[in-house]
Amino acid sequence: MKNSADAVAALKGTDGNPIGDPKKILQEAFSNTTGVQGASTACIVSHNDGVLRAANVGDSGFMVFRDGKMMYKSQTQQRRFNCPYQLGNHSSCDRPDSAIQMEVTVMVDDLVVLGTDGLLDNMHVEEIEKIIAMTMVAKAEREGKTVEEKLAREIAEAAYYKSLDKYGDCPFVRASLLEGKHHKGGKVDDITVVVGRIIQNYDLHIKINSDQKSTPE
Repeated sequence: MKNSADAVAALKGTDGNPIGDPKKILQEAFSNTTGVQGASTACIVSHNDGVLRAANVGDSGFMVFRDGKMMYKSQTQQRRFNCPYQLGNHSSCDRPDSAIQMEVTVMVDDLVVLGTDGLLDNMHVEEIEKIIAMTMVAKAEREGKTVEEKLAREIAEAAYYKSLDKYGDCPFVRASLLEGKHHKGGKVDDITVVVGRIIQNYDLHIKINSDQKSTPE
């Protein structure tokens, strides 16, 4: 994540502003990640002039909510069930060229929710919509938080508790049934949630807060 942030700062257009090209950011961050073991999915999203642009590798992703309802959900990449594309330095791992690129038009006050598979495999869209509906601005302000911060925390916590539910229904259960498998209950996994709100449609400003929940593999 730090290398991605560094890439955003380093990559400038001819006007001196950040280029906001998610795939170039991903490529730059990957090239600066050396001597690291393991592999990782990646989802990078930028906003410019009313358009979200994204580069996604693996089964992390993002959703856009307007007036509390989901109006866009990104594609994910898997070679087979529960086997996502992953970036890494090993010869068997994927490279940034594998990334899916997406564009979606957004409006002021749209919410952008990014998450790892620990979120997407455990939470149904309607459950996230319910949390958005219940998270009022006044309530967040009383607790000394931004709405985005409160949403990120509440969505991450809900995903965490669902991951521990041995008998609950979740997207991963339904996906396993389609593959002829019989997984029961939530999927224990690392959970990262980032929530941004579109506050301007003419530059790269997205107000972002995030929350993470870690669980053992």
